[in-house]
Parts: sequence; C-alpha cells; structure tokens
Amino acid sequence: MTEASPSPTQPSAVPPSPAFVARRVEKFLFASRWLMAPFYLGLVIGLALLVITFLRELVHLVMIIPSAKESDVILGILTLVDLSLAGNLVVMVVFSGYENFISRMHDIPATERPEWMGTIDFSALKLKLLASIVAISAIHLLKAFMNIGAMTDREVTWLILIHVVFVVSGVFLALSDKLTGSSH
Repeated sequence: MTEASPSPTQPSAVPPSPAFVARRVEKFLFASRWLMAPFYLGLVIGLALLVITFLRELVHLVMIIPSAKESDVILGILTLVDLSLAGNLVVMVVFSGYENFISRMHDIPATERPEWMGTIDFSALKLKLLASIVAISAIHLLKAFMNIGAMTDREVTWLILIHVVFVVSGVFLALSDKLTGSSH
C-alpha cells in the first residue's frame, strides 16, 4: 500500500515558522500598550474633578474674605496652591505617560506643546512626580503648622515623618539616577 501524496490542490499543513509566531506575538504585545489609554482618560476625568474642587475652594475663600483672619486666607490660598500642584502632577503623568508608553501626540502644533513635552523620559518623570509629592506634602505640613492648636503632637509628628520620608526618597531616587547615569 502506498500513501497518497498530497495533490497540488490540497494545501499541506505546514506549521508556521518560529519567526512568524514571534512577529505575531510581538505585534500583539506592542498593541497591548493601548490598554493604558483608559487609565490616562480616567486621569483626565480626575483632573476635571480637581477643577471642580478648586472652584469650590475658591468660592469658599471668596465668601469668607470679609470676616476671615489672615491665617484663614493663607490657609485658603495654600489649599488652592495644593490643588494646582496636584493638577500639574496629573497633567504631567497624562502627557508623559501617553507619549512614553502609548504614542506620540503628532497632531499638536509645536507652538501649543509645553516645552517639556516629549522630553521627559520615565526616569525624569519619576523625579518630577516625587518633587511634586514633596511640594504637596510640604504644603500640608505648612497648613498643619498654621493650625497647630487643632492638632495633637502625634498628628504633627506623623506629618513630619511622612514628609521626611518623601524628601529622603526623592534624594535617594535622584542619587540612584545620577549613579546609574540615567539621562533626562
């Protein structure tokens, strides 16, 4: 008995080459970066919520101005600065994250692009994020000191310790980037 040879009209079942499979897997993995897009869209919604909170705090500050003490005005302004820094942080994460991990923003004219956009790599983003967190922490600490009578020693101690942890973390992160030769 002889086996029938495949006819020219029947395709032979040749398995795909390893290179073909590798290319398909790589394309799939590369396309998966778009799964990050909903995170950045969610952060934009979070930014809108920060704007609403900022406006609420601004209206509150304007309403109390006639009878406010100087410390109340300073605390109100510090709250606005705090919210502004948080908003800047979100914008930085959205733009840098999108450009570093998903795709370049090609349709934005150069005149409208912030100067830093497209130049912040992941290492620089980490440093900028930590610097913003330190600044936000410092504002919270300053607000606590301005209202020190309403806080226990334990609460103040924790605020100071947390702030010191952020500062030390930032210093160590900057040193590690410098020692490893990360470029910004």
